[in-house]
Amino acid sequence: MWARDAERGARDVAVLDVGSNSVRLVIYRLEGRAIWTVFNEKVLAGLGRGLAQTGRLSPDGAVHALAALRRFKMVLDAAKPAAIYTAATAAVREAADGAAFVELVRRETGGRQGISIRVLSGEEEAYYSALGVAAGAPDATGVVGDLGGSSLELIPIRHGIPGRGVTLPLGPFALGAPRPMDAALVRARCEEALSGFDPGLQGGTLYAVGGAWRALGLLQMSMTDYPLQIVHQYELGAGAALDAARVVARQSKSSLERSGGLARKRAETVPYAALVMEQVLERLGLERVSLSAFGVREGLIFEAMAPELRRLDPLVEGCAAFGAREGVAVRLAPALEAWLAPLWRRLPGLFEGDRDQVLLSAACRLADVGARLHPDHRADLAYDLVLRAPIAGQTHPERAFLAAAIFSRYTASQKSDKSEAARLLSPERLRRARALGSALRLGCDLSGRSPELLAASSLEMHAGAVSLKVGRAQADMLLGEQTRKRFATLADALEVEPRLDVD
Repeated sequence: MWARDAERGARDVAVLDVGSNSVRLVIYRLEGRAIWTVFNEKVLAGLGRGLAQTGRLSPDGAVHALAALRRFKMVLDAAKPAAIYTAATAAVREAADGAAFVELVRRETGGRQGISIRVLSGEEEAYYSALGVAAGAPDATGVVGDLGGSSLELIPIRHGIPGRGVTLPLGPFALGAPRPMDAALVRARCEEALSGFDPGLQGGTLYAVGGAWRALGLLQMSMTDYPLQIVHQYELGAGAALDAARVVARQSKSSLERSGGLARKRAETVPYAALVMEQVLERLGLERVSLSAFGVREGLIFEAMAPELRRLDPLVEGCAAFGAREGVAVRLAPALEAWLAPLWRRLPGLFEGDRDQVLLSAACRLADVGARLHPDHRADLAYDLVLRAPIAGQTHPERAFLAAAIFSRYTASQKSDKSEAARLLSPERLRRARALGSALRLGCDLSGRSPELLAASSLEMHAGAVSLKVGRAQADMLLGEQTRKRFATLADALEVEPRLDVD
């Protein structure tokens, strides 16, 4: 199921996020279920620095945060988004002068017309963080962990439905940052705080939210020479995550700045974040980590969406919106999916659950994504566009699969074998991606991208052969060297014989 054109009308919304470490304004464009970031600015103000010792917001942090919010108010007044959501988290929630800071922000940004900051409770923060994860990964099952500057929110999640969350004083500032870390003390604090949290599951995934954990993920990618520098939905086993966390936890701030290219303020907190992740994985018995760039901000937006939109698949919807923006013929996508479905159903599944079908739907909505690109470079450019597109709801292997398929949509060359796709996909998945791309190319060229003409033919799989069928009245569709060449490329990718049939 995918959104109708009327449901995909674009509108902009904004979120002001006042965290313990950063203050951020993000403006999003919503196209139905698809969520795109169009403006993103943050200031590492450090409101929560020293909060554990003084019980008050950092004076310097408050100055920097207020300056950022005054600027953000001017941006919002100019941008005029359809809706503005605000959220302040642990530092403002827990500081003795938190309420006074909220009032100061309102006065300094326009009085009655100024910024009114919503201060989230710990339970609300956990809920919205989990809802944000579900916005990008609807089947998320495990524990969402949102590590901010002053707190860690943990919430169980099953098939995208958040449970009851807790907030724990395990943010880097609460544990002693920016001072050098006392590892034994941090472990003891984690053990004490985590002893009362029982997610009620065995194994499962830690959905890691928060800038410090994303920085840890990027460091791990660098350490392992990972081929795709996209942190969202980057997955790794608990063992690999623990190895990285233990290495990073032992690094000094200066070492992290040199080796990982981290900003000074981020390098002060990442060792703490690494040790907290180690303790969460060990004490909750989680089996893997999935890093999420979606969190509280996206959760606030997702909650406000119409229920019928929330039920749609984020990958299919994201691909539909992305493809339409790049020039895809909207009616062609469902026609290609219907044309390919009989063939696709006959092939053995290579991804978990219903993901093969979801990937088919997504690829069909990307089939014309290179329409406006230079023909001499179309395959390579389309490959890069799809691989790195900010579309939620896909793992990194699924990204590589779609990119490889769209590469083969525009060329019969196999040079993508030496690219990211070859490292992220098994040989079987890479061959299937080639076959899908070849089928998309055949369908588009055979029909001249006409849904009606495409429906006059059918593509079917038989034992040892793939057949392209048309009725006698449409027999001329099969004429021409290009049609036969495209069909032969598809058969070769499927490792079967091609058969042209006229009924």
